[in-house]
Amino acid sequence: MLRSILVRMSTISERMSSTAPDLTQLLLDLGNGRADAEAELFPFVYQELQMIARMRLRQHQPSATLDTVALIHEAYLRIIDQTSASWENRAHFFAVASRAMRFIIIDYARKQSAEKRGGGKQVVSLDEAMFAVEDRAAHLVALDEALAQLSEQNPRLGALVEYKYFGGFSYDELAAITGRSVPTLKRDWARARAWLYHSMSQANP
Repeated sequence: MLRSILVRMSTISERMSSTAPDLTQLLLDLGNGRADAEAELFPFVYQELQMIARMRLRQHQPSATLDTVALIHEAYLRIIDQTSASWENRAHFFAVASRAMRFIIIDYARKQSAEKRGGGKQVVSLDEAMFAVEDRAAHLVALDEALAQLSEQNPRLGALVEYKYFGGFSYDELAAITGRSVPTLKRDWARARAWLYHSMSQANP
């Protein structure tokens, strides 16, 4: 068992080492405005965050919640070449990773809602691990739909919700990532919450 774990970790490490320069270059391209760079980066970030989430949740009770910001930071350290990374690279990565966490959580919530409608089990596994969103699955799905509409109307507010709600970043961290002041972020967050609440209330009175 130990040997198989060590072999697996070695394989993962080799894969990370071989792909890290390309991922860092994708972040540089993203910062330089290459439109398709995010589309190339997103699937890899999504896969790595899923893998880290599974490992973390296997170490806790099934009802444990995910510390999403810790997962995102760990993913960054694992797959980005630190010698070539800049703060701007980090900001772009956190944006992509926050969106990936949104998709991971919402995908699980949709499966959970489908199980409940079908009268099956009330806990849906993510491979061998679980997110603690069983009681909020319908709310999360509705939130995702409203957020998609908000992002179309106001991309800045939509991105903030992804950072804060799904990424788990604090106001201080968001200020460093976005370059906006904490008071501005708080005002934007209040606006985003009000918009989402109104939209969700209309959809589900």
